[in-house]
Amino acid sequence: MSIATLPPSLTRHDVERIVREIVLASHDAVPSQAHHEQAGLAPKLVVSISARHCHLTDEHVVKLFGPGRTLTPQKDLYQDGFYAAEETVMIIGPKRRMLPTVRVLGPTRPASQVELAFTDGISLGIDLPVRASGKIAGTPGCVLVGPAGAIELNEGVIRAERHVHMSHADADHFGVKNGDRMSLVINGACGTVFRDLLVRADAASKLEVHIDTDEGNAADLDHATSVELIRQD
Repeated sequence: MSIATLPPSLTRHDVERIVREIVLASHDAVPSQAHHEQAGLAPKLVVSISARHCHLTDEHVVKLFGPGRTLTPQKDLYQDGFYAAEETVMIIGPKRRMLPTVRVLGPTRPASQVELAFTDGISLGIDLPVRASGKIAGTPGCVLVGPAGAIELNEGVIRAERHVHMSHADADHFGVKNGDRMSLVINGACGTVFRDLLVRADAASKLEVHIDTDEGNAADLDHATSVELIRQD
């Protein structure tokens, strides 16, 4: 939405704040219709591009980075308790094609998992299945290389299914529940609608959509004017 159509009740300070949010969106995420949030008509929605990354077990952290090593938080992510670590790994595909620097996200998990975009899979020579995070049974594997060693994953390389995190209160607002599907409307020069976002509702999550780099680039998310979540019937 253009600033010219904002409600007249907004002050100059409000307009400046909204513009600042949109400018900052090119770094991490795009705010949803800020005037609706300002008026308390909708919860704050953030749409984030989830770049290629991996999750590791405690055991694999030690094997890749050395005895006694744990992940070192570098930057907090939008969801409380989650962070991008300083540590990175090299990912090697079946034809010795590689991605040299892939960020590790923390905290550690019960099973290691690599999340890539389709174009990453093409580069590596891996036919990526679309899966919800954690649903890795029967998926392709790869080799992970760190400064202290290497491990071979027999499974765990996926394209993460597009999804939306939300609290139970947000779910009530949209009239959905955990496991339902929603559509994401992105408005702008390359506006589009992404259907079938998996709803992941729990007690603590903030309202945030995760799409991958291919999806974000296709919609030119960095220059989107607004975003909106819609329940699918």
